[in-house]
Amino acid sequence: MRNFIATLMLSQGVPMLSHGDEFARTQLGNNNAYCQDNELTWVRWPESTVDQDGTLLAFTRAMVWLRRDHQVFRRRRFFHGRPVEGTHDELSDIAWFTPEGGEMTSRDWQAAHARALTVFLNGHAISEPGPRGERISDDSFLLMFNASDEDLDFAVPVDHGLQWQVVVDTARPEGVPPGQGPKVDAGERIRMISRSLTVLRRPA
Repeated sequence: MRNFIATLMLSQGVPMLSHGDEFARTQLGNNNAYCQDNELTWVRWPESTVDQDGTLLAFTRAMVWLRRDHQVFRRRRFFHGRPVEGTHDELSDIAWFTPEGGEMTSRDWQAAHARALTVFLNGHAISEPGPRGERISDDSFLLMFNASDEDLDFAVPVDHGLQWQVVVDTARPEGVPPGQGPKVDAGERIRMISRSLTVLRRPA
């Protein structure tokens, strides 16, 4: 559930956090339960038996704040997939990498067994202007997804930033305190447990 929330909260566009997800209301996987007036769809507010210590609610709040504070997660236009004219940044606004740190090829995308990848979001290549027409610039992020059932080593891509800091790690029940995540250099490897998400930030 925590991985699911993080993925949705960090996606482009309107957040898709469903009512009650912050209390682990899974509906047992039923995403079309509009006609169910029973415990399947009822929300057990803060008395949730699943999130008694409030860790899931705290994590959800942190995801909301991360999206609120960073324009790169709230783009109004779709990605270009290449360097953006006028942003004066030679890197693409978005890039996709294998766990080994190499840019994904069409062959990588077609591999049915591929369940792990890294996404680079370039905070210096936001093409849409701000509310007053000003240029928008933000921190850059790496989103590392391990959707496989095995623990994997992820290499931090080179040529996209010298040093990064972990800001989200769904493998940590206690979360990552703001500004206290470990720092990793380009080319270093991060061990990710199965079905987890790690987010790294590079300051603007």
